[in-house]
Amino acid sequence: MENYICKTCGVQYADSEKPPEECPICLDPRQYVGWGGQQWTTMDELKADGYRNDVRDEEPGLLGIGINPSFTIGQRALLVQTDSGNVLYDCISLIDDDAIAEIRRRGGIKYICFSHPHFYDSMVSWSQAFDDATIIIPEADREHVMRPDASIQYWDGAPYELVPGVTLIQTGGHFEGSAVLHWADGAEGKGALMVGDTITVVPDRRFVSFMTSYPNLIPMSAREVTKIVDTVEPYEFDRVYAGWWDRTVMSGGKESVRDSARRYIEHISD
Repeated sequence: MENYICKTCGVQYADSEKPPEECPICLDPRQYVGWGGQQWTTMDELKADGYRNDVRDEEPGLLGIGINPSFTIGQRALLVQTDSGNVLYDCISLIDDDAIAEIRRRGGIKYICFSHPHFYDSMVSWSQAFDDATIIIPEADREHVMRPDASIQYWDGAPYELVPGVTLIQTGGHFEGSAVLHWADGAEGKGALMVGDTITVVPDRRFVSFMTSYPNLIPMSAREVTKIVDTVEPYEFDRVYAGWWDRTVMSGGKESVRDSARRYIEHISD
């Protein structure tokens, strides 16, 4: 039995003797099936093909974890380190021994949570590597869990302080259960917001943007954009970390989110 991994979205599936016939995550209008058709791999195959975890310090107390060379859409996860336990925000398909050792050196993982289902990836394998760390999944996105496990705890969507100063906030938008993670002590105490692509940092890192589907270029409504901005408004943050290396608003993050939302709504309005 294998836990097959979709080569397009990177999500790992429940045990099976042969690969699933299709990937519901990729068949969703917000994602896509690769041009070569549905293809699968496994954790062992990724390692045999030379893929390794790439672990980098983003700032004191925040670790980025990606895959080298880039796999699927190339995102990296973020590990917030606190005295009350560490929180992994978003996930990736691969976990190797070097990454496990480095994360254990920094205190392991207490909770795993997400921006949205495209980043669920190998979440159960990650949980198992760290003493069955609790996986937080929004009830609104339960249907997108492709590998059920006892470590999964379903969340009602109310703001959830996982450990002191680290709060999971459901904003909706890209998915109904889309969420951001607020770290009060981030950015030298000015606050940091981890967003995946619930809010995405664009190449001009003064700004962010919002989409229902990024690969299929489906815009988001003004109502949904306004809801996202209103939901994060009560939280102070100076820095915004999106789901990819170097996609970071280093300062003025809260103003960037406000200004970017106004710009976006102007462009989709008549």
